Amino acid sequence: MKLVGLAGHDGARHVTVGVLSGDTVTPLAEVTDFYSDVPYWLDRARKAGPGGVPLAEAELAPPVPPSARVLCIGLNYRAHAAEGGFEPPAHPTVFGRWTASLSVTGVPVPVPAGEPGLDWEGEVAAVVGAPLADADEREAGAAVLGYAAFNDITARTAQKLTSQWTLGKNADRSGPLGPIVTADEAGGLEQGLRVITRVNGEVMQDGDTRDMIFTVPRLLSRISATLTLNPGDVIATGTPEGVGYVRTPPRLLTPGDVVEVEVERLGVIRTPVVRRTA
Repeated sequence: MKLVGLAGHDGARHVTVGVLSGDTVTPLAEVTDFYSDVPYWLDRARKAGPGGVPLAEAELAPPVPPSARVLCIGLNYRAHAAEGGFEPPAHPTVFGRWTASLSVTGVPVPVPAGEPGLDWEGEVAAVVGAPLADADEREAGAAVLGYAAFNDITARTAQKLTSQWTLGKNADRSGPLGPIVTADEAGGLEQGLRVITRVNGEVMQDGDTRDMIFTVPRLLSRISATLTLNPGDVIATGTPEGVGYVRTPPRLLTPGDVVEVEVERLGVIRTPVVRRTA
């Protein structure tokens, strides 16, 4: 099952979770209601008949609640850590995004002032479907609602000003998130999903989730030991090798470029890069 967000008449302030089937989206529940009882709404979705609105006529929005925490994992692929000159971390490197930075496929991302360009980080995001507090890995793995393609687009100049990455990871509209493919359909990342990033059609990243240092159950378990994870929270699981800033010379996204992230079984998200106008 694929879940998307449908923007209301006032845009992202009121989002409805819908089921994407082919070229049609069937509205299911207001996003806060959906995440208040995920099993109930998934059961309703499986029993629902055909119908809905054409995807081409729908205004999509990230299918997560306003209260969601977006927790990103740095250096979680062995080859990516190596290309940056880092040793594999002993513990997950966790940093935060705000939901305000999230977007969807097709939404342009502006290059912030003072940045020569933006960098790409194709990823898989895991979406939590049940509360987790000090959970073991078995419980954590069972609590995954599903997975989505994600691009952790990064403002490197801002990121590297200090050892804290928050500023560089929250540029406007810099976190495009694809439809959530439920875990029963997507399978686990340990089985291996191919992650490909293209810039103007040229392959920049071609990785596999089997190269991840920390599995999704391990990440969720570790995070939940410190803070309670709630339904709708998002874990961006890290990027494979091939980012732009480590290249010689560095290569970044500039206005006119188009970056795509394709994840096996999860789909493609496409993001045009534009100049900042305000």
